[in-house]
Amino acid sequence: QVQLVESGGGLVQAGGSLRVSCAASGLTFSRYGMGWFRQAPGKEREFVAAISWSGGSTTYADSVKGRFTISRDNAKNTVYLQMHSLKPEDTAVYYCAARNYQGTILVVTTTSYDYWGQGTQVTVSS
Repeated sequence: QVQLVESGGGLVQAGGSLRVSCAASGLTFSRYGMGWFRQAPGKEREFVAAISWSGGSTTYADSVKGRFTISRDNAKNTVYLQMHSLKPEDTAVYYCAARNYQGTILVVTTTSYDYWGQGTQVTVSS
């Protein structure tokens, strides 16, 4: 079965950096667009970043643009989210998601994704 397993979350001070990873199995990873979402306590899950199946196209939420970078390694079936200049408002559970789509159009809605990981906690202290 399809599994998406996030790792790399933790506690970091404001202004610091962190990289979270998502290892995929049970699917042909190179045929899937990937996304990162996050959910803070009491808030809805929100889009963070997305990357096309080839890695050639990316898009970001305005709140993280210039600070976060999404990337993927299809040989390792892994997608990454590198986060710099972290702020307390970045505190959330971060989820990766997979979308069975081989085009270049990137989507930001949760309902467009087929599979989800269990999430990894990122906490930014002030």
